[in-house]
Amino acid sequence: MVTERLSLEGHLLDENTLAKVLAIFDRHGVTFQLKRFRVGEAAHETSLVELILQAEAQSALDSALDEAAVLGARFADEDARLALADVDGVLPEDFYSTTNFSTDVRVEGDWVPVENLEMDCGIRVFRDGDRWRAETCPMHRVRAGDRLVVGFEGVRVLPLEEEEMDEDEFRFMSSEISSERPKGRMIAHCAQTIRHAKEAGKKVLLVGGPAIIHSGCGPQLSELIERGWIDVLFAGNALAAHDIEADMLGTSLGIDLTKGQGVPHGHTHHLRAINRVRRAGSIRAAVEQGLVRRGVMATCVRKGIPFVLCGSIRDDGPLPDTITDNVAGQDAMRAHIGGLGVALMVATTLHSVATGNILPASVKTYCVDSDADTVIKLTDRGTHQAVGIVTDCEFFIKELLARLSE
Repeated sequence: MVTERLSLEGHLLDENTLAKVLAIFDRHGVTFQLKRFRVGEAAHETSLVELILQAEAQSALDSALDEAAVLGARFADEDARLALADVDGVLPEDFYSTTNFSTDVRVEGDWVPVENLEMDCGIRVFRDGDRWRAETCPMHRVRAGDRLVVGFEGVRVLPLEEEEMDEDEFRFMSSEISSERPKGRMIAHCAQTIRHAKEAGKKVLLVGGPAIIHSGCGPQLSELIERGWIDVLFAGNALAAHDIEADMLGTSLGIDLTKGQGVPHGHTHHLRAINRVRRAGSIRAAVEQGLVRRGVMATCVRKGIPFVLCGSIRDDGPLPDTITDNVAGQDAMRAHIGGLGVALMVATTLHSVATGNILPASVKTYCVDSDADTVIKLTDRGTHQAVGIVTDCEFFIKELLARLSE
């Protein structure tokens, strides 16, 4: 597929110009997405339309543009407007705010791809030797003197590229959020997506909540990590604390995982586990000292799987590995986004939304929760590529392991 951005200005509605241009595109097999439409409010004012065009071949796009040029259609050939930041941590007024879709900016006549795609950031433009580069820039990373894009001119947002996998099936899966969807089929599709990602050399991220441990499927998650299906783990203090509690004391939040009932003084168990790891200095040190022998965190340490634990205001302890500065936690997560092909978000609302905010739209995303509202919150906040699987985490983890073991 070839893509181009086109603008059309004039009395587009009064003279039926827009309809004529769109008919030309249709004849040549050129599809379009409307990106901007400014309607002239007075008789003497013109209207402006900006379109993203796509065609199977450059020749088809060129033919359509040649024919449409007589009606005033032209390439959107303005360079992006740049402004210098004057204060650390502050974007210039009227800064361009990014989406998580592939984006290019036009600098000195050339389209430059924006790197490290992420929503709700600015775009920093800089020289790298003899070429221009562009990258997303979170607000807190802005430094005085940075060159940042302002306004909308010279910026194009491109649709997702088709992939070799069954894209129509993925879109169908993400089209509706309901507890009545066929869960077995959806998990089978998820397993297939993971296989394709691994075959393509891409990484799989799991974002997990403590319900994974509470429900007793920690061993199955450990096995997924052991077998190489999970490459990165994001979680909060609680998942790691209760995973370690389960290994040390056989409970999760004081509930015996074999009997499903509370034990005397069980409410203190997670605190005792955290305290022992704090004495050791880190989760890795606790594993190396033999304090933690099994479980999700022990498997991550032994397999060299990176994990990021981001804390919250209600955390006990916390574990020494838990990052309590939210901005530092975001940056630690960002460091592991490159090369991701699949993200699995299981039983955690806040971590799912936080991760979705920093994921490119090209990452296939599955959000698993017993409450449909979690998935709805994720998509409402911009992670439109997310497939919602409304089920409990125990069923999902165990069924996924079974599918990947076939």
